[in-house]
Amino acid sequence: MYAYTENRQMPSVIKTFALSLAVAFIGMASGVYVPPALFLPLAILELAMLLGVFFLRRKKAVSYGFLYVFTFISGITMYPIISHYIATAGANIVLMSLGTTTVVFTGLAVYATRTKRDLSFLGGMLFAALLALVCLAIFNLIWPLNSTAMLAYSFIGVLVFSGYVLFDINRMKHYGVAPDEVPLMALNLYLDFINLFISILRIFGILSSKD
Repeated sequence: MYAYTENRQMPSVIKTFALSLAVAFIGMASGVYVPPALFLPLAILELAMLLGVFFLRRKKAVSYGFLYVFTFISGITMYPIISHYIATAGANIVLMSLGTTTVVFTGLAVYATRTKRDLSFLGGMLFAALLALVCLAIFNLIWPLNSTAMLAYSFIGVLVFSGYVLFDINRMKHYGVAPDEVPLMALNLYLDFINLFISILRIFGILSSKD
């Protein structure tokens, strides 16, 4: 029964995750048409939706519609970030970051699905590390970190979100995925990928500025 559930729903999660990335890309491409004054309200809406997911995840209340609306808005709010790095570091840095993220994510995903170990013990440590990253991000808004501190922060981000890739995929392998959990699991993978990408992009951007 467990193997049947896993084999049936895992492809659905991966397909939904891939479609979420495509929707986010469309949102990012649409960002060029969005007035600058709207980016902050959209970012606040994105954060509010994310907090809603946190409180609703036990009820499995994340729908496909919610997922695609969220990823579209997420794509729009990423537009200023991507355009900033294209302007300051070049498009090659963005493409290299995306390629590196894809390779790292795929490698971690393969390991997480093939290992016989249950990596659920990582959950508590990863959540604590994530809270620390959030606190540092808030601190950075008030007292901006220098490039060395931001580089260290970004490397920690890569470790944390790489850990979440292992944790989320391994959890699906060992505990299966119910049909109504597919959008939530795809959203988890989307957040893992995007945050890993932004951390790697920040690293490459800082290193390129020091050349």
